[in-house]
Amino acid sequence: MTTRQAGLRERKKQATRVALREAALRLALERGPDDVRVDDIAEAAGVSPRTYNNYFSSREQAIVAAVTAEREARVAAAVTARPAGTGLAEAVIDAIVEHYTDPGEHGRDALLMITTRPALREAFIGATTAIERPLAEAIHERLGETGRHTARVLAASVAAAVRVALEDWVRPGSASGGLVVVSGSLPDLLRGALAPLAPALDAADQRHTRPDRSPAS
Repeated sequence: MTTRQAGLRERKKQATRVALREAALRLALERGPDDVRVDDIAEAAGVSPRTYNNYFSSREQAIVAAVTAEREARVAAAVTARPAGTGLAEAVIDAIVEHYTDPGEHGRDALLMITTRPALREAFIGATTAIERPLAEAIHERLGETGRHTARVLAASVAAAVRVALEDWVRPGSASGGLVVVSGSLPDLLRGALAPLAPALDAADQRHTRPDRSPAS
């Protein structure tokens, strides 16, 4: 397969993924997520249910993907784009808070639907693991080749902290009858969960950017 053919195939796959996740969210908002079947999503996107299963393992995963789409790439890009003089902790935390609190093009209605249904909440929280690879690459780019292992550990720790913050944010409250109400506290929860990692992020940054560091550092 030529490079051009491979690129065309990848673009087609990406277009199919986008069509599926957008169809899933649209139908969920129109009918309610409990009344949407995988067959319905596949038909709306113009593909077979078998093709659907090549992209998503459940309707919840597809619905959530429409809201969280490209978020991980945007976080990594934001970290990479920060000026060299910005501490790594500041760069990572600011990027996480900005892109995890942005309701995106689908707005707060979609986010409210996700956070008020247990299966969708679980898929939403589980999606945090997707941030590890792109964030690790962004951190590795900053730390240099000797920081590859450190970058992976730090990215995994950041993903875990984000998961903790989201779990606290969407925890059902007794006062609301078990329902979750999206509040304005998510930025604080994210910053609080990430705060313990700040010293490790900045220490790695300083260690790998010292002019006199040795190859073994």
